[in-house]
Amino acid sequence: MKLNFGNFFEYFMNLLTKVKNTWCPGCGDFGILTAFQQAVLELVKEKQIKLENIVISGGIGCHAKIMDYLNLNSFYSIHGRVPPTLTGIKIANPNLIPIGFSGDGDSYDEGISHLIHTAKRNSDITMLIHNNQVFALTTGQFTATSPKNFKGVSTPKGSIEEPLNPIFLMLASGATFVARAFARDIPKTKEIIKEAIKHKGFSFVDILQPCVSFNDTTEFYRKRIYYLGKDYPKNNLRLAIEKSFKRSQKIPLGIFYQIKKPTFEDSI
Repeated sequence: MKLNFGNFFEYFMNLLTKVKNTWCPGCGDFGILTAFQQAVLELVKEKQIKLENIVISGGIGCHAKIMDYLNLNSFYSIHGRVPPTLTGIKIANPNLIPIGFSGDGDSYDEGISHLIHTAKRNSDITMLIHNNQVFALTTGQFTATSPKNFKGVSTPKGSIEEPLNPIFLMLASGATFVARAFARDIPKTKEIIKEAIKHKGFSFVDILQPCVSFNDTTEFYRKRIYYLGKDYPKNNLRLAIEKSFKRSQKIPLGIFYQIKKPTFEDSI
């Protein structure tokens, strides 16, 4: 793809394929797609990365359709196996920039062991999780992050389980970059994605993504989210863990934790 930043909009559109988009109208995935496009183009323009070095991978679920819509090097993985796929890519060619897209069902249910071990070994990859708290592609079953009492096709009387805390899980697993974003806030999500891609080590971003068909959380989040301030110490693990449990009234967004540590690939 020839770089021509004289016409940013044209270049922005060239990053999309001609594949028909089949996400539901209003899906939060559109926000993630746009934020990612903007993040990548700005990083290329700033000469932080080369477009031809990016390799994206996706699992199984609505999130994975993003693979069809982005004109980038890509590799379809299987359910829950995006992290080891990207680790293999990074080991094979250290110059590549592996970025994974996964859903809450894909990563926190089917592939949770792979996510944990990739964080533990600090593989130099980026994982962007489309967390809509529901198995949307299969029409509404509950996932590991669905709230207690969630009513869906598999739990018509409401789920009896407490939801998983992805931020705490990744902090406990040794991830060196842990963040949370909101798909409806494209500018802030773009900035968080940029920082995640630039980070050397395992980058994890849990993106709150409303599902308009089976779990529309748009207004719920709009009333509760806030961003961690500029004076927030990103290297304080204890504080990051404390913040990860703040969800009942106000939900913090931003970079919870970031440190430097030898990567898995450098170590081998």
